[in-house]
Amino acid sequence: DVQLVESGGGSVQAGGSLKLSCATSGLTGGYYCMGWFRQAPGKEREGVAAIDADGRPSYTDSVKGRFTISRDNDKKTLYLQMNSLKPEDTAMYFCAAVEGLGTVMPGGVCYYTMNHWGKGTLVTVSS
Repeated sequence: DVQLVESGGGSVQAGGSLKLSCATSGLTGGYYCMGWFRQAPGKEREGVAAIDADGRPSYTDSVKGRFTISRDNDKKTLYLQMNSLKPEDTAMYFCAAVEGLGTVMPGGVCYYTMNHWGKGTLVTVSS
């Protein structure tokens, strides 16, 4: 079974930083696109950042210049470094993955639809 487990969420004041991690297991083949999504209360889930098997990243406009997505294939872990956090970044953050050679698309998502999801980690940014 594929498992994605997020960690690193918490509460921080505006302007602060957090680093999210997503430990994976069960993904096979070595070629998969991964990403971070978030869902704020009362809002739809949105793509935040994605990274393909070659390390090519994509970001949604609202986080460009503040967030950095990265992956360590040896450790099978995905990261999201979040700097200059704003209250509007408050949300549940989910890690997701999809196997295959698909690349990323503009807007912080993978070309193929994600089919593996973590349970999320909560990020709260206070003003």
